[in-house]
Amino acid sequence: MNQSIFLAKFWGWYLIIFFLILSFNPKRIKQIFNDLKDEKFLILFSFLAIIIGLLNILFHNVWEPSYKLIITLIGWSSLYLGLVLFIFPKKTVAWLEITNIKLVQVAYTLLFLVGLFLLNVVYDIITI
Repeated sequence: MNQSIFLAKFWGWYLIIFFLILSFNPKRIKQIFNDLKDEKFLILFSFLAIIIGLLNILFHNVWEPSYKLIITLIGWSSLYLGLVLFIFPKKTVAWLEITNIKLVQVAYTLLFLVGLFLLNVVYDIITI
């Protein structure tokens, strides 16, 4: 299986599942913000984000204007978020606390649409 197709399936399903979890249980958003105040959780989360981002980039660093660019940007975003949380934990968590819950809801709704787009590329659900 092509790496781009595999990662499009992975990220597409992940983003949709993540959206559904946060939609059916919006308290999870506040719980995630509260958990980021715990240093052990923060370190674990940042390491996980760094590992996922780095693996995504090492296996798929394609900069062409197609769905492949979205996959690459997800990997770079994950790596960046993990590094920022690990290097500047207090500043990053403080910045995230300022972020409004409504903005987070808009962001994960946009990520849901990205997930739908990636799955449409893979499964060709809607042909344009």
